Amino acid sequence: MNVHILAVGDVVGDPGVDLLCRRLPSLRKFHDVHFTVVCGENAACNGLLPQQADRIFAAGADVITMGNHTWDKQQIVKYMEDTPYIIRPANYTSRAPGRGWGVFDGPRGLRIRVVDLIGRCEMDANSDNPFTKMDRILEEDQADLTIVDLHAEATSEKGAMAWYLDGRAQALWGTHTHVPTADCQVLPKGLGFVTDLGMTGPIQSVIGIRPDQAINRFLGGLPQRFQPAAGPCKLDAVLFEIDAEAKRCVHVQRVDVS
Repeated sequence: MNVHILAVGDVVGDPGVDLLCRRLPSLRKFHDVHFTVVCGENAACNGLLPQQADRIFAAGADVITMGNHTWDKQQIVKYMEDTPYIIRPANYTSRAPGRGWGVFDGPRGLRIRVVDLIGRCEMDANSDNPFTKMDRILEEDQADLTIVDLHAEATSEKGAMAWYLDGRAQALWGTHTHVPTADCQVLPKGLGFVTDLGMTGPIQSVIGIRPDQAINRFLGGLPQRFQPAAGPCKLDAVLFEIDAEAKRCVHVQRVDVS
């Protein structure tokens, strides 16, 4: 069978959560989606609150991934310990709470391994090497399919990881930069890849945040608590179609909603 996996870009602020709740159910139905992964680490602009995680799951997310803002809202720590369906970067220090990957039930008994990683180029995350960490993860749990969210700044790091995992995983997408890329592709050994999903949040913004706050930062102004911009929102997402029997991705396409 062919499995449809939907990956949704970083949800930014309550406006992003609201749009996700309104549009994700119909998007899943229209594209016959079997499994959905949502990057939720910016739902509170910096971090994620438990009530926002509840809403994201209720909208249809099977797994929520996190990133460099994982610990910005301490309220999420216990929630992550109690909920296996929310994962933080696996290459964080072993002392970090929560889980970095999991094997989840998919359609018709398929076991889908979802891995969250964080890049090291320009990220200042004090993390282990994501490439060697991924090697160890692939040896630990048995799964039918493996899909990866690489939360990273550098496009080259995301691309290198995709080629490194080609033939060993079925899908890899990038998150973090909030800008959707137009390079959806299937690599020679069957891994579906896109450099960055984009974001789910305000369109007239600087990566979801009020433009004046971004300008203030680059002019050297005093630090401010980020707030989502006003106005219309968009939902950036990519659909991966995977041949579960052949363990190959056969198609990758953007399914953005404005």
